[in-house]
Amino acid sequence: MIHARPVTAADTPALSALFVAAGCPCFCRYLHFEGDKNDWLARCASNARENEQELEQAVRERRDDGLGVVALADGELVGWLKLAPASVARKQVEGRFYRGLPCFGGDRSGVYLLACALVRPDQRRAGVARAMVGAALELARARGARAVEALPRRTTEPVSDEELWTLPLSTLERFGLRVVGGEGPYPVLRMELV
Repeated sequence: MIHARPVTAADTPALSALFVAAGCPCFCRYLHFEGDKNDWLARCASNARENEQELEQAVRERRDDGLGVVALADGELVGWLKLAPASVARKQVEGRFYRGLPCFGGDRSGVYLLACALVRPDQRRAGVARAMVGAALELARARGARAVEALPRRTTEPVSDEELWTLPLSTLERFGLRVVGGEGPYPVLRMELV
């Protein structure tokens, strides 16, 4: 049985192990990285430990850039979903596919983003993403969010498990998130919570 809940400081060793096991040197830090794309690629290739330490510190200090939920199967941490207030996730919506979209205009306070997800390879397609989205929506409500957004990838071509870090579109729609903008394979989904 899969259970998901907000991440805690006690989860940081298992959370780091999840990223290592999945071969993900980002440790969910891209949204907060100040350099350009080449700087980011260099850091992931040669200094992933810095990314790992930043995530651990953000979670321990309960900062907005370390907010998220984890999924557990039989007591083992098998998934991570970053929940980020729009104020710390600007980089995500300023990317070339989303820059200037009307759905991102106006007051962004109280808006949270289901930013990225990671599921342990042997637990993929077992309901982990579904459990994490439900827990993330509960966490957003508890933090007073007025809306939650997601930026999944929509495609007619098969997508590898590794490319689903943006969450499956069908899972998001099952929870009531609806397309409010974006084009083709890059929709913007949103759900009002108030």
